[in-house]
Amino acid sequence: MGLAGTYPPGMKLAATWCKEDRGLGIGLLVGGIVLGSSIPHLLNALPLLGSDGMPPWRTVLLVISAFAALGALVVGTGVYGGPFLTGVAPFNWRFAGRVLTHKPTRLANFGYLGHMWELYGMWTWVPFFLIISYGAAGWSTASARLAGFAAVAAGAFGSLVAGLLADRFGRSRVTVASLMLSGTCTLCAGIFFSSPGLLTVLCLLWGFTVVADSAQFSAAVSELTDPRYVGTALTVQTTLGFLLTLFSIRIIPPLVEIIGWEWVFVVLAPGPVFGIWSMLKLRLMPEATRMASGNR
Repeated sequence: MGLAGTYPPGMKLAATWCKEDRGLGIGLLVGGIVLGSSIPHLLNALPLLGSDGMPPWRTVLLVISAFAALGALVVGTGVYGGPFLTGVAPFNWRFAGRVLTHKPTRLANFGYLGHMWELYGMWTWVPFFLIISYGAAGWSTASARLAGFAAVAAGAFGSLVAGLLADRFGRSRVTVASLMLSGTCTLCAGIFFSSPGLLTVLCLLWGFTVVADSAQFSAAVSELTDPRYVGTALTVQTTLGFLLTLFSIRIIPPLVEIIGWEWVFVVLAPGPVFGIWSMLKLRLMPEATRMASGNR
């Protein structure tokens, strides 16, 4: 509930400060979220807090909760709407449904859902995957935890780069390219299970691309929907996306028991495929010119 009250309103606030550079603006916000999501993995790897055994999860939770409280202080004292903030619209339940009945917005949301199916399956299990791979090769657990942190944190730079490119070359181009790259990493991850060094390189690329498109789906929805209800549209998008992650996260452990780590991430590949199909369909629609100042 706390995340739902933070993420969509945060994106709406970012959109009020951006127009031609909206992809970059929301990309910066998502990049901050990605970097924050990686911090627990860094804390697990620090000798001050952890060891080669079970990480100090209570300490980690306390530290990141303190960061959240600091974030609340920053928002409460220094964050406000920008020049593109529209007037407050009357509450309308029907508009939540319009996010899915309006075809251009629905396709952007479908792209986001495909992205989310892959993203949290990757974020949740790749750090553990790296620990297993490093351990099998006799490499240290601390190094594996650092690699897990880097794989997640790389997405912060991916979000920034994708935002810059999407504002210039188009949302659909950048999201499709990102989904293609991350989907390829999804299929190839198991091949390098026995080579931790190569696996780390692949996971860095995977982490960079797997979340690079996230902000662009949200920017697209904010541009395609009624500007009075951007907050509603973004809330529907993110809540559906996070609901979907419950399944992609939970499906990995039982499949590991059946097919092993080498093949388990293949189950995430349908997400990028579905996302690519959705964004290519959106690109062909005339409404797509409303994205990124006419850059489809």
